[in-house]
Amino acid sequence: MAQKIIIDTDPGQDDAVAILLALASPELELLGLTIVAGNVALERTLRNALTICELAGRPELPVHAGCDRPLEGALVTAEHVHGASGLDGIELPAPRMRPAPGHAVDFLVDTLRREPAGSVTLVAIGPLTNLATAFERAPDIAARVARIVLMGGAWSELGNVTPAAEFNIHVDPEAAARIFASGVEITVLPLDATHRALTSRDWVEAMRQTGPVGRAVASWTSFYERFDQAKYGREGAPLHDPCAVAWLIQPGLFSGRRVNVEIETEGRFTRGMTVVDWWGTTDRPPNALFIRDLDREGLFRLLSSRLASLDRDRAP
Repeated sequence: MAQKIIIDTDPGQDDAVAILLALASPELELLGLTIVAGNVALERTLRNALTICELAGRPELPVHAGCDRPLEGALVTAEHVHGASGLDGIELPAPRMRPAPGHAVDFLVDTLRREPAGSVTLVAIGPLTNLATAFERAPDIAARVARIVLMGGAWSELGNVTPAAEFNIHVDPEAAARIFASGVEITVLPLDATHRALTSRDWVEAMRQTGPVGRAVASWTSFYERFDQAKYGREGAPLHDPCAVAWLIQPGLFSGRRVNVEIETEGRFTRGMTVVDWWGTTDRPPNALFIRDLDREGLFRLLSSRLASLDRDRAP
């Protein structure tokens, strides 16, 4: 039986690949997308989500607009990485599908109350504002969540938006702190792992040949690569968010350990830092499975086969 999931996202090129991977994977039943501001403002992340669904041939999928700002403070965005649209790299038609009625937080609450307890996994690949708001509004739903799988944070890699903080956690550390204190089982895909998920020129060009979906993935990736190439001197770019979906499909590609993770919300220089007790130096109980490594070749084999299947399914 397929795992039921909701993806909470702020698309983003790597978010787009994660959504496409989920839609291409029979192991997963995607109940809907909940959209949050992050990589760009909410209006643009919502439009990007609709565009991705249409590209995949899934215009019936519920896409709900959510929170347009973090719980506290001003929104931080990342146009310098993702471009003005958040999905730069290829010009795609304006989406014809419309957002589903109702706020993303209401969709999360209603779905978790309707579905059997323990049957829905939340895949969070953006700031955690929608999830934290839903848990605050309806505390009973936390016990009904099977697991949260999130892309965010870092330990040995430290930050990518400040010296201490990874972007998704940095945008809304208060929300992240609430999620890590929620008691829900959490799997974390941090920069420690996702920075190993580097694209290659051969992979990008192979994707370009598969059809419309592959061309979009190749074009997004080619645009997105430029930031990491300039910043880190790497040949490719890390596909951060697809790692969260891939962990659900093939967890054997990943390795980590259960540890305690806390979120710094007050530090002058460390706000948004994930404080990871990897060596068990405190008596704080483990609250997350923290992934440190992955099988890059296996991950990209999975991505190649699943993403290509979307183009095969579209062929006449």
